[in-house]
Amino acid sequence: MGSKHTRRIFFIAFYRQLGVVWPILSAILCIMVGGGLVIGRIEEWRVIDALYFTFVTGLTIGYGDLTPSHTSSRVLSMVVGFSGIVLTGLVAAVSVQALQATADEHNDRKPPD
Repeated sequence: MGSKHTRRIFFIAFYRQLGVVWPILSAILCIMVGGGLVIGRIEEWRVIDALYFTFVTGLTIGYGDLTPSHTSSRVLSMVVGFSGIVLTGLVAAVSVQALQATADEHNDRKPPD
């Protein structure tokens, strides 16, 4: 089985698995973006800065160039951070499931020795 075929199997399985968890992923994204926009409003940041902060925090990169100073926005930042961890975990789980499906397909097509 060629690498092109293996990639195709992986992406098909990834897309199918993503369809299963899409309602959860979209809810988490909405929580992150909504929380980030509220933080931006509290901190009087531009919308683009609020979204930048949201994804830098949610993906646990945390450059530190934008930091909330109000207590309420700090609490919301923790919600955004935890949501990002869950989002990352779900994408990793979907990837692992797609890899497992690819391996299973590869083993099913392998001729017996």
